[in-house]
Amino acid sequence: MKDNSNISQELLETVERYHNHTMPHDERKTFEHRLQNDAEFKTLVTDIQSFLFGIEQQALTEKMDEFHKDLTVILATTETDSKVRFLHWRKIAAAVVIIVASASFWMINGSSNERLYNSYFKPDPGLPTTMSRTDNYTFFDAMVNYKQGDYKKAISKWEVLQKKEPQNDTINYFLGVAYLADKKEKVAIPYLEKTVSQPESVFNNDAEYYLGLAHLKNDNREDAIKYLKLSTTENSKRLLEKLD
Repeated sequence: MKDNSNISQELLETVERYHNHTMPHDERKTFEHRLQNDAEFKTLVTDIQSFLFGIEQQALTEKMDEFHKDLTVILATTETDSKVRFLHWRKIAAAVVIIVASASFWMINGSSNERLYNSYFKPDPGLPTTMSRTDNYTFFDAMVNYKQGDYKKAISKWEVLQKKEPQNDTINYFLGVAYLADKKEKVAIPYLEKTVSQPESVFNNDAEYYLGLAHLKNDNREDAIKYLKLSTTENSKRLLEKLD
């Protein structure tokens, strides 16, 4: 990262939300539009992601040691020029922001399994919301909520349908993915298992991938590998390479 002084706590938190897929739909749309149209901003975001999400714990420790040494030198300096002092304290502030944000990230996302999960999980894009059949209205109404990132509302509607059709592979699949997107992987697993148990389902292959991710998030590496090997998606293959 070439210049740490222009990184605010707000931007660090925004990049973390984007990386972890916790951004509301509208905010994510605006953020991605800026990434596409502002090359300087994209470079800055890439630098932050590389620093916060790409380094291992040892690298973080080394970086913190470097900041500590810089801080010690700066505090020992007796510069009298106010402009120099301002720049020094600006550097201190930037260092503190990055250290605090990095420490928080590793406390929350310290597991290598969870970091891999965060890198590979993206909600299924969903089905076209063409509500031409009245008996499917509730399902597609919930799909609209799902696509807008309102997973709780989508889940509440699909749960009603699932009670009426407990073996419906489509409902079970999207309930599983919606629960994953809502950070409830343990609740997601039974729904995805029901879809996986139906090999004729068009969602079977993707359900195996998401089920593998759910087990990975749950730190069950053995079952994660089991289901990722069953799936033929490209992401499954790439993730398995990381787990081997």
